[in-house]
Amino acid sequence: MNWNDYEAVLFDLDGVLTPTAELHQRAWFTMFTQFFADYPEIAPYSEADYFAYVDGRPRYDGVAAMLAARGLECEWGNPSDPPAAKTVCGLGNRKNAQFEELLARDGIAPYPGSLALIEHLHELGTHMAVVSSSRNAPEVLSIAGIANYFPVVVDGTVAEINGVPGKPAPDMYLAAASRLGVEPSHAVVVEDAVSGVQSGRAGAFGLVLGVDRGAGHEVLKANGADLVVDDLGDLL
Repeated sequence: MNWNDYEAVLFDLDGVLTPTAELHQRAWFTMFTQFFADYPEIAPYSEADYFAYVDGRPRYDGVAAMLAARGLECEWGNPSDPPAAKTVCGLGNRKNAQFEELLARDGIAPYPGSLALIEHLHELGTHMAVVSSSRNAPEVLSIAGIANYFPVVVDGTVAEINGVPGKPAPDMYLAAASRLGVEPSHAVVVEDAVSGVQSGRAGAFGLVLGVDRGAGHEVLKANGADLVVDDLGDLL
């Protein structure tokens, strides 16, 4: 692959640059397992549910999608709802509190292959941005020691403030490309989530690159990835 063919590379964060997806999975599992315990008549939360309904989506959208899949209804509530509230926002906030506890306790470092790629792109002078549904993106980038590579970060907070629809809509990636001054056709989207590769495909980006962290090569390709690798270091 010739990276000089593209002016910019737009990275998802969790599961692409850092293994924070693992922390998110653990936080989601704890939250939904506890919540579903009050509904013994429905199937318990599983790893497959994470990839099908939660992965890559804005936090509250992930809660809503998961509840709908189990036929449960909750009031949407308000982002200020406490974690104990049985609302979509309350459940999302409960999950986030658990994620922040894990992040503070365990820390995070970038995947070695991902770090090698962003260092290579930096040397080439390629524009780079992070596009993440997570509201924790700036904190994660700082803890991982890679924030300086990304002058543009379009995360869940930026999306909310500016009314930008989350993935699988292409708008967050389009916003990042616009902030970098690059046409989508000249940019690469790098994603590990089904909703993310769908976002890249919907935005008509020059290349949609999938990283298989559990979703599966064929699933990512079927949903919009042009190329799928197991590790970004494989492309060097």
